[in-house]
Amino acid sequence: MQRNIVLLLFLTFISVGGQAQQSPNSITISGTVIDQDSGQPLEYATFVLQEAGNPDKVTGGITDLDGNFEIETAPGQYNIRVEYISYKTYSLNNQSYTSSTNLGNIILAPDVAQLQEVEVVGEKTTVEVRLDKKIYNIGKDITTSGGNVSDALNNIPSVSVDVEGGISLRGNENVRILINGKPSALAGFGSTDVLQQLPADAIEKVEVITSPSARYDAEGTAGILNIVLKKEKTLGINGSVNATVGYPFNARATTNFNLRTDKFNIFNTLGYFHRESPGNGYSDNTYSQGEFDRIIEDRDISRNDDGFNLNIGMEYFLTEKSSITGSFFYRISDENDLTENDNQRFTNATLASRTFRTEDQGEDDSSYQYSFNYTNNINDDGHKLTADFQYSYDDESILTVIQENNTVPNTDLLALENIYEDQTQDDILAQVDYVLPIGDAQFEAGYRGTFEKEVNDYQLDQFNLDTEEFETNTDLTNIFTYHENVNAVYTQYGNKFGKFSFLAGLRLENTEMRGGVDSDIDSEALQEILGEDVDLNFDKKYLGLFPTINLIYEFGENQNLSLGYNRRINRPRGWFINPFPSRSSRTNVFQGNPDLDPAFANAFDLGYLKRWSKLTFTSSIYYQRETNSFERIQEETGEVTSDGIRIIRSIPINLSTNERIGAEAGMLYNPTKWMRLNGSFNFFRFTSDGTFNGVNFGAENTSWFARFSSKFTLPAKIDFQANSFYMGPRQNAQTDTKGMFSLNLAMSKDLFKDNATISLNVSDVFNSRRRQSFTETQFFTSDSEFQWRVRQVNLSLIYRFNQPKERRQRGDRNGGDDDMEGEGQFQG
Repeated sequence: MQRNIVLLLFLTFISVGGQAQQSPNSITISGTVIDQDSGQPLEYATFVLQEAGNPDKVTGGITDLDGNFEIETAPGQYNIRVEYISYKTYSLNNQSYTSSTNLGNIILAPDVAQLQEVEVVGEKTTVEVRLDKKIYNIGKDITTSGGNVSDALNNIPSVSVDVEGGISLRGNENVRILINGKPSALAGFGSTDVLQQLPADAIEKVEVITSPSARYDAEGTAGILNIVLKKEKTLGINGSVNATVGYPFNARATTNFNLRTDKFNIFNTLGYFHRESPGNGYSDNTYSQGEFDRIIEDRDISRNDDGFNLNIGMEYFLTEKSSITGSFFYRISDENDLTENDNQRFTNATLASRTFRTEDQGEDDSSYQYSFNYTNNINDDGHKLTADFQYSYDDESILTVIQENNTVPNTDLLALENIYEDQTQDDILAQVDYVLPIGDAQFEAGYRGTFEKEVNDYQLDQFNLDTEEFETNTDLTNIFTYHENVNAVYTQYGNKFGKFSFLAGLRLENTEMRGGVDSDIDSEALQEILGEDVDLNFDKKYLGLFPTINLIYEFGENQNLSLGYNRRINRPRGWFINPFPSRSSRTNVFQGNPDLDPAFANAFDLGYLKRWSKLTFTSSIYYQRETNSFERIQEETGEVTSDGIRIIRSIPINLSTNERIGAEAGMLYNPTKWMRLNGSFNFFRFTSDGTFNGVNFGAENTSWFARFSSKFTLPAKIDFQANSFYMGPRQNAQTDTKGMFSLNLAMSKDLFKDNATISLNVSDVFNSRRRQSFTETQFFTSDSEFQWRVRQVNLSLIYRFNQPKERRQRGDRNGGDDDMEGEGQFQG
């Protein structure tokens, strides 16, 4: 291995030196090195050219990022050798070359005998920069062992996960979440809750796509996060068993099984979890009007959730070039959340009354998804056709019981409500993609259709204290049905001219948003609740063009500059446009806005990458201008509860514009084999303006977040890791939020000849992951603190059978997602 590295450095030197002087009588020998299994180019493979009559005279070079090599030499008789770490050497002896020759594709096969000698890429977290994205290959992150996908995402540069599990990209929440390149039931339907149920160790890599090409959905003005799940390629039977137990009590068990032959590949994942996640909250509210001028709320939250998921599928190889894959995903969960709220109500600084409110929510959720894929790798040059069909269904049944009792000055029942919600969603996806290489260039075209139906059945029953019976509130009970259909076609073209690469594309999307309400409320009462101009039965259509262009200039093999532009759309989800109010308590309601229109954004991104032998540095400057941007505001409803508390409404609106500018930088540093350091910093500023109901909701905000991770290999093969994160202060139109710091610690050790690994980790060591904010409006202020989950300690054990812990990188240069392979040729 050391000999290969020395030879690689030597050939790099002589190939760079050889480019400086060119003989007029010289010829060139060129070709492309390909991985036998994946058909993908191998970068940094070594090409050796040895004179047959003088074996001591050696020249050569290394392949570039597309697997290509080109060596200048004099005409003559040569021995050829192509080497790549952990692959069998390719040799040709006594070859005569009298003119420039292209050897075509040279296919290398893996050398199983060398695997134990390879320094494993899979142990490290590495970054790859492409024309339209950054790919973070998730290494052995022991701080998320036993955790979920949301925990893992919180360690990815540019990404932040708030205390409630909300995911942001560069501080912007309008991010599209994909699984293996597609919308999926595994990622949830418009919610990130499901990501908290999937294990973190299922992830192979995460693609941060801040300048998406035309191949991707135009949805998500912040960009796209594509979560690529692990896919075993090892022949034979292999798998793993992973068990976790933690405090506060949680338990998880996951099994992975894979059977691969030359003709088919059967894969299966089975998982169960039980989680108890206590949290808490506190708020001090003051009111300018009403019976009380101050209300203090102290909340304790307990969660008791159980879930089961199954993923099974088979890939059948029709020929050496083509295959069909079918898979089935099923998930059920039983979630029970209890919030206990102690309310102290003051009038002129004197305690006037005290109540105790409980909000007991039970949710039964089931999802399933059928996926089918056809892939035809027409040739080894990247000529490819893929077709996908996917059907997903989700059903959530929720019962929330809200009970409030007076405790001071007397004890009696104040209110009792039952809220019944049944939410179902059907999703159909159909997609075809075609990739045609044209020499060094590449043409691509495709179609994607997504058809979504969402039904929300909402019923509110209130206890009548006089009759001591429940009565249905017909003013709020309703069934809201929402359809969103998107048909899209795209084309894109990429090419490379020397050190300059580009990928330009155009996507056409036709969006239909159709909604309807079934309710017994009369029109006059409806106007009082919703407003006179609200259209309950709407049918809106939008036809949009979304151009993208991404450029890269390579200063050298380890340094490049990139520039990207794209236009994006942010469509409101169904619950954002459902006009009927739903309540989280008697005093706070959320109401959708059916007049909400999609937001559109134009974004620019300028990036720089530099690699040294032990250090990788990435940076970018970005700018985005969004029109019709969404803002969630709070306002008075004009109503009060029976005990004199003003009811506040939250509603999403279209603000006129939102401008965002920022810069980020990240580094991966491996000074020694036993130490790895990883850090990133993101600074951004946004300005929004707009009015609603005569109130100006414009705001300016400057904020930043940073993370730092360090990992050390101690004696006795013990790994220690520390991950820290800080979110800086931020503001919006009505709320200022303080900065927040958290620290995770972990250690692990390999057992049983590296077939097993035991890990102990502590999440949020200082129990400091709390959101502290201050909200001020014309009618009230709120000083609040909220903690979604308290400090967590997990102990995990994973056992692998016929599955090496250390996996080499095998030329899968397109992010590990077969659906994305067409874009791999144009990268930096």
